[in-house]
Amino acid sequence: MFSTIYAGALRGISAYLVSVEVDIAAGLPSFAMVGSLSCEVRESRERVCVALRNAGFALPPKRITVNLSPADRRKEGTAFDLAIGVGVLDSLGYFAGEAARDTLFLGELGLDGEIKKVRGVLPIVREAAARGIRQCIVPMENAAEGAAIPGVAVRGAREIRQVLDFLRAETDAEREKVMPRCEGREQTADDTAFEGEPDFSQVSGQETARRAAEIAAAGFHNLLMIGPPGAGKSMIAKRIPGILPLLGREEKLEVTAVASVAGLTGEEMPIVTRRPFQSPHHTVTQAAMTGGGSTPKPGVISLAHRGVLFLDELPEFRREVLDSLRQPLEERQVHISRSCGSVTYPSDFMLVCAMNPCPCGYYPDRERCRCGEPKVRKYLGRVSGPILDRIDLCVELRPVDVTSLRGGGGESSRQIRERVLGARKLQEQRFAGTGYRFNADIDAADLERFCPLGREERECLEQLYHARQLSARSYHRIWRVARTIADLEGAEHIRTEHLLEASFYRPVREYWG
Repeated sequence: MFSTIYAGALRGISAYLVSVEVDIAAGLPSFAMVGSLSCEVRESRERVCVALRNAGFALPPKRITVNLSPADRRKEGTAFDLAIGVGVLDSLGYFAGEAARDTLFLGELGLDGEIKKVRGVLPIVREAAARGIRQCIVPMENAAEGAAIPGVAVRGAREIRQVLDFLRAETDAEREKVMPRCEGREQTADDTAFEGEPDFSQVSGQETARRAAEIAAAGFHNLLMIGPPGAGKSMIAKRIPGILPLLGREEKLEVTAVASVAGLTGEEMPIVTRRPFQSPHHTVTQAAMTGGGSTPKPGVISLAHRGVLFLDELPEFRREVLDSLRQPLEERQVHISRSCGSVTYPSDFMLVCAMNPCPCGYYPDRERCRCGEPKVRKYLGRVSGPILDRIDLCVELRPVDVTSLRGGGGESSRQIRERVLGARKLQEQRFAGTGYRFNADIDAADLERFCPLGREERECLEQLYHARQLSARSYHRIWRVARTIADLEGAEHIRTEHLLEASFYRPVREYWG
């Protein structure tokens, strides 16, 4: 007997439907699987056979053939187990085939018939809804995640016997009793979500760095902080997520899709509601940073999508790791090509970096710094010019004065966040109907349209271009940052003082010339 059951597979953070075709015929007993399968999918044969036997189902001594279509796309992961098991039961006549029509099945089977959590449920359910699938049966741990997608009934299952009971049910009431539909919970976050998080009120002094962090958060600009050990660089960076705008609905789904593909979602956190904060160690490899492997998976920069990527001790990162960020910083996505195919992951993150000015950390204070000039230049040279060119704001921190320590901290994150949100609302109005979200997103070709300059301001920017020997990229970055500074003030147009302040935050010439 022949049957067809729907499952889903991942390609990057997108998905496509897979038809699991099962045929059981007379012949020598065997269980063959075809369809361009990875080793973990081929191992599904043993998992399914043992799981069905332990769940009380006897497989007859016949020839069983399973095909995963389309056969020209490589299938990976363990999420096909449940669909294969249901297809075998359908072919054996354990339930009416109509019961599984327009239903997608996802899940890994344990040897006792338990249905275990799998990766990528959210993008697969989203694709299923777009293709007209009416309901999806997924592991219980993934049910709340899948239920975030409207237009499709998502049901959580704990074991394959429960799935069979659901398919055998004759009425909707019986089906709801066996396996109720999971209702999507609107995942929201407000100011209470920041309780217990690091607060800017704990930062003493460093007004310039605090101001730069506020501008960076308001326009989603990249930020570099330079200063000696203990000046507060890491302290400030860890508090930036607390002043960023909360994720919108579509942004939540984007961020959750990446986390789902990476296997980081679950019952406790089905939907990501806070902007991500990733802080990899400086020994991170290029593949771990950008994503990859023999079967590509999201890297750190994709896990930081719509959030903050913090690189502490910037010069200690490998040169090839830093240079691998150049293209994602411009294109806001990363392309990974392997022999098994190519995938694209989103990587629209805010880059925040911190570094010492020299190996000992005290340059240019010659009373404390013992690093020779060549040693300092070599250390600073680990950060390439193209990376510096992609930094919107660069600020130098000095040791905190004792009077600042006695005086306590400055404004709280809540106060700063209110100004950031005000600037963000202006950007929402400005970019309504476009693909832009923040000032940092504006293409150079659209700066004239969204950030017009008066005659005096244009002359000022041209003078800065020649006097500071800026690149075209730096020229446009000053323009964007000035627009954000103006938004923080609620100014309709960019003024000369906004451009001058934006130019102040270019990389320090004392270090890089």
